[in-house]
Amino acid sequence: MKHHEVIIIGAGAAGLMCAATAGYRGRDVLLLDNAKQAGRKILISGGGRCNFTNLRVEPGNFLCGNPHFVKSALARYPSGQFIELVERHGIEYHERDHGQLFCNDSAKEIVQMLLTECDWAGVTIKLRTEILAVVKTAAGKFELNTANGPLSCDSLVIATGGLSMPKLGATPYGYQLAEQFGLKVLPTHAGLVPFTWHSEDKLRFEPLSGIAVPSRITAKDGTAFSEALLFTHRGLSGPAILQISNYWKAGETIEIDLLPSLDAAQALEQQLAAHPRQSLRNTLGQWLPKRLVEVLFAEALLDKALNQLLHAERAGLADSLHRWTVLMNGTEGYRTAEVTLGGVDSNELSSKTMEATKVPGLYFIGEVMDVSGWLGGFNFQWAWASGVAAGQAV
Repeated sequence: MKHHEVIIIGAGAAGLMCAATAGYRGRDVLLLDNAKQAGRKILISGGGRCNFTNLRVEPGNFLCGNPHFVKSALARYPSGQFIELVERHGIEYHERDHGQLFCNDSAKEIVQMLLTECDWAGVTIKLRTEILAVVKTAAGKFELNTANGPLSCDSLVIATGGLSMPKLGATPYGYQLAEQFGLKVLPTHAGLVPFTWHSEDKLRFEPLSGIAVPSRITAKDGTAFSEALLFTHRGLSGPAILQISNYWKAGETIEIDLLPSLDAAQALEQQLAAHPRQSLRNTLGQWLPKRLVEVLFAEALLDKALNQLLHAERAGLADSLHRWTVLMNGTEGYRTAEVTLGGVDSNELSSKTMEATKVPGLYFIGEVMDVSGWLGGFNFQWAWASGVAAGQAV
């Protein structure tokens, strides 16, 4: 049985980062993955340009059952350190809204950088390797039965990701392994995911597919995001929706401000004073796409001139524009979700090393645990930070 000091299961963002970190410490590291290619989720991220981190990373950008859990790893490996690594490899990048950093060229550069780091650190990578069983011996070592033969190690790191994007090979393996060793796994559901309409709303709103507008969207718990809202054939998407989906629960409404940078009541009064005979349709058409206006409001109302509207009607219109309340049917699920909410309970793990407190030598990093970041490079930063934390400990 071939023995290694460290075996890492999962050659994604967290696993690659952990492997290189441990390898540079002189550890004998084997990185395993069932896929035929390392870093598959990295490759498709950010529209193929990989939003690899964010300039402004705070613990408040993450959801976790224990909100203090993320602080240690993020503080010890801030985004600036990953940016330095990117720059050392000559990868050109640019900043977009809200501190998001993307490759100028391709996400392939980030995967190649991580593979190069693993190579320099002496890491052995074996792909197309299915794990059939894992046991811990009385001597404290882990024995792995794989499709390519038996292996053993002193430290075992689980970096198998979540359930999002099953077409990329996502499986519940990491959760099953955690439960096998008696660790608590919190219920999982799709995060950073588009919403779907109820059937009657789908008929009404489907013609708006492709329309995008600035918005501010608020969840039932008061969490709000100001970003673009996109109408799709199936429902609502865009950055604002993906962000708020992390805070939404089935059966809850969301509140949408369609004119976040305008005081609608004041603007309507100004238009009334300046153009009293202008139709409401043409007035609203100055601020929102006409197709959207015509779906949201009754034709009889839109055909009225501003001076034909009662004060109460104008007030109601303003309220509808700023507080459009929508009850969505559900989400598109793991098929299009960018992250998985829930996972291995952070209370089972050391926030400094990511080691399971009940099972010495067993570590969990990245998306497999109950830590999920906002849209904007935060989930990658958690992968890098948690990977480094474990890599320094194994």
